[in-house]
Amino acid sequence: MLLNLMDRLARAMAILGGLVLTALIALTCVSVLGRGLNTLGHSAFLTSLSEAAAKALTATGVGPVSGDFELVEAGISFTIFAFLPICQLRGAHATVDVFANSFPRWLNRFLMTFWEVLLSALIILITWRLYVGMEDKMRYGETTFILQFPVWWAYGLSFAAAVIASVVAVYCAIARIAAYVTGQDLTPDAEGESIEPA
Repeated sequence: MLLNLMDRLARAMAILGGLVLTALIALTCVSVLGRGLNTLGHSAFLTSLSEAAAKALTATGVGPVSGDFELVEAGISFTIFAFLPICQLRGAHATVDVFANSFPRWLNRFLMTFWEVLLSALIILITWRLYVGMEDKMRYGETTFILQFPVWWAYGLSFAAAVIASVVAVYCAIARIAAYVTGQDLTPDAEGESIEPA
């Protein structure tokens, strides 16, 4: 039951992160296209072919999206934290298992539990520091250079995603400890083991 809740929460965050990432990709493409068309409109090449076409192109006001890098920076930080819960739940973090196959099974289980608890503690630490950073940005009223939106908005979005990542991480740590002690695994495996519907 709790595993299904964590799975739904992690999937919802991954979908939201995917939508934001898709929007950022579209924004970047539009901005690059606009910058390229603006450069073309001011180029000697287009002016030599047709001065009227060059003037018409530049008259449209085509150009890069204003503040595109500020939006991408804010969005990417959110996206990273949005994908973290499903990565944590599925055990999909990058691992180096050079010697793991030669270890006894009990040692591998202990190491998996140890790293799960440590990673969960680090996610909680990062979440806390995001909150502290967000408070600082709110207190000083810092804004972005071009769009002038408050910097704490980006921190707030990342913090919200990090809180969910922390909840999933704590569940994973407890489940991994329970699996180590009882032998009953309460987490899906890294290959995407199916989860029974509630």
